Amino acid sequence: MEALRVENIVKQYANHRALSDISLRTEKGEIFGLLGPNGAGKTTLIRIINQIIGPDSGKVFLNGKPLQRDDISKIGYLPEERGLYKKMKVYDQVLYFAQLKGMGKKEAKRKIDEWFEKFEITSWYGKKVEELSKGMAQKIQFIITVLHEPELIILDEPFSGFDPINAQIIRNEILDLKKKGCSILLSTHNMNSVEEICDSIALMNKSELILNGKLATIKEEYRSNVYAIQFKGMLFGFANALFADFSLEHSYQIDKERAVAHVKLLKGNTLNDLLRTVMPIVKIESLNEVMPSMNDIFIQAVQGAKGGNDE
Repeated sequence: MEALRVENIVKQYANHRALSDISLRTEKGEIFGLLGPNGAGKTTLIRIINQIIGPDSGKVFLNGKPLQRDDISKIGYLPEERGLYKKMKVYDQVLYFAQLKGMGKKEAKRKIDEWFEKFEITSWYGKKVEELSKGMAQKIQFIITVLHEPELIILDEPFSGFDPINAQIIRNEILDLKKKGCSILLSTHNMNSVEEICDSIALMNKSELILNGKLATIKEEYRSNVYAIQFKGMLFGFANALFADFSLEHSYQIDKERAVAHVKLLKGNTLNDLLRTVMPIVKIESLNEVMPSMNDIFIQAVQGAKGGNDE
C-alpha cells in the first residue's frame, strides 16, 4: 500500500539544477533509503515533501492523495541541520514541539515521560539544550520527530553525532517504528549504514535518480558471480587450474598452508564447475559468494550513468 509518491519533481536554483524529473514511491511500513553523496539533491527533495519549499514542477502524494498543508501533522521530520532552541529547557522544548504538531498537553506529557524513560534520560528534564552534547541533543530531536506518532517519518542523517552504542539504539528504535506500521524515509550519504535496515532504496547523483527499487532486487541485479574461497594448498597450483574458464580477481596468503582467492565465473560456468576444477588441487575450507556492497553498486551505477551521458 502506497505511503509517499513523488512524480516528476523538478527544482532549479538560478543556474543550478537541484532536482531533475525525480519520481519515486514508498510503501506503508517500509524503510526507504534515499542515498547519495552531498549535493545529490536529497535534502532539496525532503524539503519539498515537507512543504518547506515548493517544486518548479511535479507533484507529491501522501497516502494516495495530493499533499495538503494540513498533512504536515502526519509527518515527522528530523533535519540534518538540527533546530533546537539552545536556551530553552529540554522538557519545555519537547512539549512545545509536540503541541505544534497538534498533541494535547496531557497526552504530550505522557508520551514525553515514556520516551525519556525508554532512553533513560529523565535527569535531562531541566537541562538547557546548550548544556547537552551533540549526541544528547540528537536524542532529543529524535524524540521530537516521533513523539506525535506520524504516519511518515523523514530522517536526514539520523546517525550523525552518535557513538556506535547510541547509533545502535536509534537504529533499533527505527526498526521498532517500522514494526508498528510507520513509513520511514531515511536519507544518508553513508550507504553502509542503511544496508541492514532498508527495504527499498533510491540512489541519487547530481540531481538525478540513477537507481530505484527493492534493495534485495537491486543487489541481485548487481551480482558479479565472484566467490571467496579459503583453501589449504598451493596458491600457484590453484591459480593455474583456473586457466581460461574462470578469472582470479585477487588472492592472498593467510599463512604458509592456507590462502584465500576471489574467483569470478566466466563463460556460463557454474559454481559446481568451479568446485570440480579446484577440488583435485586444494582442500576447500570455506566458500562464500561475494555480494556487492551498496557502495560498490553506487559506484557502478554512477559510472554507468556517466557512460550513458557521454554517448
